[in-house]
Amino acid sequence: MPEKQTVLGRVAQLAKANIHAMIDQAEDPQKMLDQLIREYTDNIAEAERAVAVTIGNLRLQEQDHREDVAAATEWGAKALAASKRADTLRAAGSDADADTFDNLAKVALGRQLQSEKEASTAQPAIAAQNEVVEQLKSGLDQMRSKLTDLKSKRDELVARSKTAHAQNTMMDAVKSVNVLDPTSEIGRFEDKVRREEARAMGQRELAASSLDAQFEQLDTLGDTAEVDARLAALKSRA
Repeated sequence: MPEKQTVLGRVAQLAKANIHAMIDQAEDPQKMLDQLIREYTDNIAEAERAVAVTIGNLRLQEQDHREDVAAATEWGAKALAASKRADTLRAAGSDADADTFDNLAKVALGRQLQSEKEASTAQPAIAAQNEVVEQLKSGLDQMRSKLTDLKSKRDELVARSKTAHAQNTMMDAVKSVNVLDPTSEIGRFEDKVRREEARAMGQRELAASSLDAQFEQLDTLGDTAEVDARLAALKSRA
């Protein structure tokens, strides 16, 4: 009986477990669910074995009870037959033989009384055992239902986790190629190109200003030559 009570208590405890609260409190819900699924599967298997043994013992008790009831009926019939035979013999004047059959009737009645007591004693135990079996069956059904819920919740969490991971990966990829971000690689490359373009523009302007200076110098030399030529002409007139 203690072993059956232990199994019954364990089944009842697992059947009443608040799965959602356990998930909310877990640091790693998927790992916790995997562990719960293993524990539930093992406990269900153990409970099923215990229930099978309990049911088997109950059926044996019920069989013994039926045999005791049948034996009581059979011994009652034998006592009646022996008593009638004794009455017939006594009426015929065979008192000695009549006494023998009366004694047989008493023996049969004693066996009948013993069988009735055994059957009566077994009834409460059978009733209690039937109640235990029904409780165990009900607990097993609840455990199987919770195991189904656990597996479904685990699959849902795994699917949601994969979806969230894929979304985060995509968002990280989008952030890494954001061309509007001045600190991104593309922004820095664009700044470098613009600096190169500015330097080229500066060099062109510098080259242009140098040519202008040279042409201005040529113009100055031309004026000097013209002055010298005119001075020579004046001198030749004199």
